[in-house]
Amino acid sequence: MSRHKLNLLDRSAFAALSLHEKNAYLQSVVKEIQAVRGETYVPLDKDALSRLRRFYSRRSFADLRLSSVKDESLRQRFSSLAESIHLGEVKKVITHEAPSSPRPVSRPAPLDDDQLMFFVPAVHDAPVKDDLNLMDIAPFSLSKTVKGGVLRYELRDSIVTIEGGADVGLATAYDYDIFINMVSHLAAEVRDYTIARNKGLRPNVPARIYRPSATELLKFCRRNLGGKQYLELEKSLDRLQATRVKITNLNDGKRRETESFPLIGRFRVVSRTQQDRIDQVEIEIPTWVYDGVVSPDGRPSILTLNPAYFLIARPLGKYLYRLARRTAGDGEAFYRIDDVRIRSGSSLPATKFRKTLEQLVEDCKADPLPDYDLEIRPGNNGKILHMQKRKPSEISQPTLPV
Repeated sequence: MSRHKLNLLDRSAFAALSLHEKNAYLQSVVKEIQAVRGETYVPLDKDALSRLRRFYSRRSFADLRLSSVKDESLRQRFSSLAESIHLGEVKKVITHEAPSSPRPVSRPAPLDDDQLMFFVPAVHDAPVKDDLNLMDIAPFSLSKTVKGGVLRYELRDSIVTIEGGADVGLATAYDYDIFINMVSHLAAEVRDYTIARNKGLRPNVPARIYRPSATELLKFCRRNLGGKQYLELEKSLDRLQATRVKITNLNDGKRRETESFPLIGRFRVVSRTQQDRIDQVEIEIPTWVYDGVVSPDGRPSILTLNPAYFLIARPLGKYLYRLARRTAGDGEAFYRIDDVRIRSGSSLPATKFRKTLEQLVEDCKADPLPDYDLEIRPGNNGKILHMQKRKPSEISQPTLPV
């Protein structure tokens, strides 16, 4: 048995919320608790929200009025939820201690996700971009905690090596969200520059230095604004700067040219809060990113991603979405499972990776990835992964403001 810490609002902060915000917050807490337990998310009804609001405000189990709940399973559910909120943590059963059950693929959106912060409109309005050339492989570790290591991809026309720093390790899938933010910011700057120039104005060329606040970064990546997130942000920047990508182009099996570059250039913390939390940062946009977006022919090598990408909770799920977006596009794509394992950089043995992938595909039936449906199909040389773009009528609208 392990324990998952809940980053809960204190009672005074909860009391300051509106009724709508309280209900939305409690729904997100319940979804997080059920996700940790591996349970299917079941939203609270009006009566349940009323009981839980009173309990959250006073932390008195009497406010749940469990004696009036006739359904035994519902009483147990209320009691269990209240206990987790009271303790501020969830008792998490180790995987091998419980039978396998569907787990949510996506995490709940932050409470204020639909509230546009007026001092960061450029970030929120920017289309979500990713570097097209790195979408065939995972330029990040699928592990949440990696101390070191090298990822090597031997592709048909190139060899790609991703190497992390000796002290901080490889960038993770969650660190890479910040890289996407940087590319998106630059794409928005190029868009505004082009519009102004077409109007006959003389705008400044987009800058090579990006100066976001920590709050801007976290909101763009659709994360909560808790203290832990600010602490992790600086570590993410350390890993991104230390992670280098080396590409060796091949010509008929022979090496031609090798190029090495970091995911981000130098960065520095410009200011901190009174609590010593990171407040504003300065990030140098690497030349390879800048040249790829600020393209002379006006055709930058980037693709738009669904904002729901940031809510994908599993690193492998993040990679599969990127692969589908790059190769399936508006249609479909097929990959042998062994090829998916190689391109993802997974360190799992082939058999275990296949089971992990099959479980993820099964879980996606109840909690699908944005835009794409996944299916495991039989093939001539083993099972294959089929990725299909969902029909427009089946695609849910992004929840970020437009």
